[in-house]
Amino acid sequence: MKRACFYMRVSTVDQHPETQLYDLRQMASQRGFQIVQEYTDRISGVKSRRPGLDNLMRDARRGRFDVVMTWASDRIARSTKHFLEVLDELNRLGIEYISFRESIDTGGPLGRAIIVIVSAVAELERNLIVERVRAGMRRARLEGRHIGRPSIELDRAGILRDRRHGQSLGQLAKNYGVSRATIHRVIHEHASTQEQVA
Repeated sequence: MKRACFYMRVSTVDQHPETQLYDLRQMASQRGFQIVQEYTDRISGVKSRRPGLDNLMRDARRGRFDVVMTWASDRIARSTKHFLEVLDELNRLGIEYISFRESIDTGGPLGRAIIVIVSAVAELERNLIVERVRAGMRRARLEGRHIGRPSIELDRAGILRDRRHGQSLGQLAKNYGVSRATIHRVIHEHASTQEQVA
């Protein structure tokens, strides 16, 4: 028996998800699914922070269910891009997606074809983003601009002197405006150099 979860979203606090819940329970019963969890958000679809959906995706990564059921695809995602990302991740986790209103079921042959298309579009989007970043970096280099974090001018002698005078790594990091890891690296490099000289 497959373990299923429901995701429901209503736009405002005075709306109720019972209509969505009724249809989803009926569909799950017809398919013989075991309902293990229900996630609900009472929030606009365009909001990026949605606790119910965030919890669903976290539980999906933990393998707590085999099927995600929703009343309509616009309930689960705030944009087409977001919907493709959610569907792509569920597919990678081996979790089926079923939408009541659109009759999408990624467990069947047509659904699997949809997943192939969705995955291809998601991969294309990722590749386009990478290519745009690379093009921007090439242009910056041609214009002579520095890429990445600016290099830090360290007063190594000062750091070593203050360390000898008993300052902690935290104090040194604060005084010189760098991380504790940077201070540790300077001290370690100095110690290594001294060992080689000895």
